[in-house]
Amino acid sequence: MTTILDKIIAKKRETIENLYKRKEELKTRNQHLKKKSFVEKIKQADTLAIIAEFKRASPSKGDINIDKDPTEQAKMYELYGADAISVLTDTPFFKGTYEDLAKVRETVNLPILCKDFIIDKIQIDFAKHFGADLVLLIAAALDDETLDELYTYATKLGLEVLLEVHNEEELDRALKTDAQLIGVNNRNLKTFEVTLETTEKLARKIKESGRYMVSESGISTFEDIVKVTSCGANAILVGETFMKASDLESKMKEMKVAVKAEIK
Repeated sequence: MTTILDKIIAKKRETIENLYKRKEELKTRNQHLKKKSFVEKIKQADTLAIIAEFKRASPSKGDINIDKDPTEQAKMYELYGADAISVLTDTPFFKGTYEDLAKVRETVNLPILCKDFIIDKIQIDFAKHFGADLVLLIAAALDDETLDELYTYATKLGLEVLLEVHNEEELDRALKTDAQLIGVNNRNLKTFEVTLETTEKLARKIKESGRYMVSESGISTFEDIVKVTSCGANAILVGETFMKASDLESKMKEMKVAVKAEIK
């Protein structure tokens, strides 16, 4: 049975063909931006780190906030205490672009994550050239050889990697790399069902490995924050909740809580 992830990856191969046609653009953008490390931010933080996401739409929710300006949203994210900003650059399913990434880079002095379904080195090249400090690699979308190849390529370019997993099998594969940032996606990318129990199930093994854990998806309330911090999350990635918030400042401050060291 074809899953949503299968459809996204199939479409992504068409996008990659277009990126190779646009390769000349890479020669004209500034590659000498000062690196901003999200790993260092987490190391020094005594509160839960927040990756605030600019996300116009998604396959599961449809349009979220289609007319939102990335520059204005990024300014607010930085003002209200975000530790990093994630920018969706997938166009067919999330209505994002590399130009959104560039606008955010020009606006804020924070680490920026290029969030996409990366399956080819050319996507990492575009992410770096448009201003990303981190890239997302999704274990479910990559075999072991490609995962290792893309991880190595990204880090050699000076990028940090958020390596995303959804289950224990994917986590075991991720822990074979040197990735310091392990993202636990509470959304199953094959069914798009969401449960915070995913973070709870995988937390202990991640923490025992000495990596930093980022809980992603399905986080919208203070109760959700308590749940993920109590099992050891160092950071959260939040998109839809922030993009829809009528009082963004209050919502972000609600989530900026002390990190709990113990794992229940």
